[in-house]
Amino acid sequence: MMSRSYTNLLDLASGNFPAMGRESRERRRMPRVMSVPGFLTEVDDDQAVSVSSDNPSTITTDRMIIVANQLPLKAKRREDNKGWSFSWNEDSLLLQLKDGLPDDMEVLYVGSLRVDIDPAEQDDVSQNLLDKFKCVPTFLPADVLAKFYDGFCKRQLWPLFHYMLPFSTDKSHRFDRTLWEAYVLANKLFFQKVVEIINPEDDYIWIHDYHLMVLPTFIRRRFNRVKMGFFLHSPFPSSEIYRTLPVREEILKALLNSDIIGFHTFDYARHFLSCCSRMLGLEYQSKRGYLGLEYYGRTISIKIMPVGIHMGRIDSVMRMAVEETTVKELKQKFEGKTILLGVDDMDIFKGINLKILAMEQMLRQHPKWQGRAVLVQIVNPARGKGIHLEEIHAEIQESCTRINRVFGRPGYEPIVFIDRAVSIAEKVAYYSIAECVIVTAVRDGMNLTPYEYIACRQGISDSESCSNASDPKKSMLVISEFIGCSPSLSGAIRVNPWNVEATSEAMNEAISMSDGEKQLRHEKHYRYVSTHDVAYWSRSFLQDMERACTDLLRKRCWGIGLSFGFRVVALDPNFKKLSIDAMVSAYKRAKSRAILLDYDGTVMPQNSINKSPSKEVLSIMESLSADPKNIVFIVSGRGRESLSEWFAPCGKLGIAAEHGYFLRWGHNGEWEICGKSSDFGWMQIAEPVMKLYTEATDGSSIERKESALVWQYRDADLGFGSSQAKEMLDHLESVLANEPVAVKSGQFIVEVKPQDVSKGLVAERIFSSMDGKGKQADFVLCVGDDRSDEDMFEIVSSAISRNILASNASVFACTVGQKPSKAKYYLDDTTEVTSMLESLAEESDSSPCIQETGDSSRRQVSVQVSLI
Repeated sequence: MMSRSYTNLLDLASGNFPAMGRESRERRRMPRVMSVPGFLTEVDDDQAVSVSSDNPSTITTDRMIIVANQLPLKAKRREDNKGWSFSWNEDSLLLQLKDGLPDDMEVLYVGSLRVDIDPAEQDDVSQNLLDKFKCVPTFLPADVLAKFYDGFCKRQLWPLFHYMLPFSTDKSHRFDRTLWEAYVLANKLFFQKVVEIINPEDDYIWIHDYHLMVLPTFIRRRFNRVKMGFFLHSPFPSSEIYRTLPVREEILKALLNSDIIGFHTFDYARHFLSCCSRMLGLEYQSKRGYLGLEYYGRTISIKIMPVGIHMGRIDSVMRMAVEETTVKELKQKFEGKTILLGVDDMDIFKGINLKILAMEQMLRQHPKWQGRAVLVQIVNPARGKGIHLEEIHAEIQESCTRINRVFGRPGYEPIVFIDRAVSIAEKVAYYSIAECVIVTAVRDGMNLTPYEYIACRQGISDSESCSNASDPKKSMLVISEFIGCSPSLSGAIRVNPWNVEATSEAMNEAISMSDGEKQLRHEKHYRYVSTHDVAYWSRSFLQDMERACTDLLRKRCWGIGLSFGFRVVALDPNFKKLSIDAMVSAYKRAKSRAILLDYDGTVMPQNSINKSPSKEVLSIMESLSADPKNIVFIVSGRGRESLSEWFAPCGKLGIAAEHGYFLRWGHNGEWEICGKSSDFGWMQIAEPVMKLYTEATDGSSIERKESALVWQYRDADLGFGSSQAKEMLDHLESVLANEPVAVKSGQFIVEVKPQDVSKGLVAERIFSSMDGKGKQADFVLCVGDDRSDEDMFEIVSSAISRNILASNASVFACTVGQKPSKAKYYLDDTTEVTSMLESLAEESDSSPCIQETGDSSRRQVSVQVSLI
């Protein structure tokens, strides 16, 4: 029997739910915003049908609807206690990201407020915020808010996403389905506000963070073709951690209703993709530098881009700090001292006490710093009712008291613990005087503290008021290897925060380093931070969202499934699965056949360790090549030695190795080298492609040689670099298919050298040869799985019009896997390909056929099967 709680959940996901606060049902809903004249019926909460997007829109200007848990606003009760006054929160990322969006793009915000608004005032507040700020507030009933934010978000998702499993016997840490239901309901309430303002034809929707991970399902269920992106600002845990979540599949499937999903680092994206693979059986692909996840015919883009800071905001706050003389006061207070700085939220994952213990270890192991080094630790107030906060706070206080008692002296405290709300101006002032910033978080999604510190150490731009404006700028960072900004700051000293001794040595190294070295590291970091700011991040995300949504608009879409099993199926109208029966029937009727097959990924699984063909494959190839109606050929990207050895039993198979650079017309024939060229104009095509991958892959670079281009990724993340290298290999083979070059991969490199062949040219040569001998093919089977095979599909599709195939030829161009392709058909995997070939082999005639051609001793066999 299905539990009542789970039945309620299905109701919530379907839109049929009772409001958990009476006032939310009785309160008048805000009317929908309309951008064009016309009538719009009220959207019923119980309506579950999808809105068709077939009608053309009259709106020409795109809008962006940004949905987040909280609006980028500050709220304050008026002094007369009559109403509220609101202002922008200049430090909110949601507000700052507008700098990267087009100037003519209207931006609307949907989210909750940080203050409780009386139900009687909510309509007036809503209208006021919409008119003045283009913000649409979502008012959550108190009981829903408590269970949604303090309950499921902060006690379930937040710890789990930071690798903390509920091992404690405390029942409050265990999964509670009522909290999950509140989470779903809260997402539903956010969805209702989106519906009130959305124009599904033209608006972009950008959803932020783990609070709203099931919102994409609600939106996609109502609007099949809406353009929607999601960005996760927290870590995404490994599959071993995430799979412990009882609602793991519901959340994954909800996220997959987005068009693009963004993460700060490749590690987070890799964990997400691993979860999709392990739990949903989905595999990702890399296409021209972009990661994509195929899901029921839709391609969900995976965006990897760490967020940045707002340089203008930092500059203005620094000016404010100078005007308020805050910097001057702090310099006087800590004169003669070396300042190490920590700025963290009060959270169990920030590793604050580990940092303090490392400071104690440094003072003990390096007595020269006693009386000179000071750790200033600023602790921002906790954002919510997190777990174990009181215990962590007490532990930190005890450590500070003990260290100051042991190492302190009159006029000197080694630990300055600031446990209060600190203004941004005061925080910036501390950044300006700190010799080193320490971040020892044991897990953090991004952490922009190092970025802010680097910008502050650079000083005020175009400053004439600072006496030391022309002095060399320097900074040092000791950062945890478990935070999102770590991969971007290659000049920082990275540490395992759990290793207190190693952290203390890193702190000593940082403040003992020469000024010249500090300056070089600072310059390297500042170049990155200043160019990869928040505007760069949002602009990049929007561009990728536009690209990701374009493909869906060209396909036929329909929604299927119930509750969180809902998904949109999208398929190209002309793309269908290969019918084995129809193909075999055409094969039997044909008199002259050409069969072109890729090897790796087509008849041989890509993940196979032993790459040599199986006995089954050899037997099939031998049967096909022995049929007198077939002229046999093999073309592959592999070397000629391995191919020749593997297919030695198939004596009538011709081989074109390395995409046709080496060519042999039969087992007893001589290897030919296809044309060479001294024209290096292809570099103008290859170099922009390499630059694309270089921009997308941190740590990669391009080396230009006299006759070759080399892309190296030795300093990049090895997993991501390897993935990009494989994709670049396919990409370059595609765009350079008609150029005299060859693309090869090596140890951490991809190299392009002169050559003059491609798979498409090999296919054309086979057809032309058959045509020249009066044996125009009336049956063509062409199967491949990667980008290099697209050249072959293109030649096949145009061969009839070019009169190198029979006018009545049956052509079957087939790709392996459902993906965008120039082929008309697909098979799911190599197993289906092998089964299909076996069906053809069973219908083949392997008896010899001898045709006299003037010389009775000469036997001409009209067979060509091609493995490409």
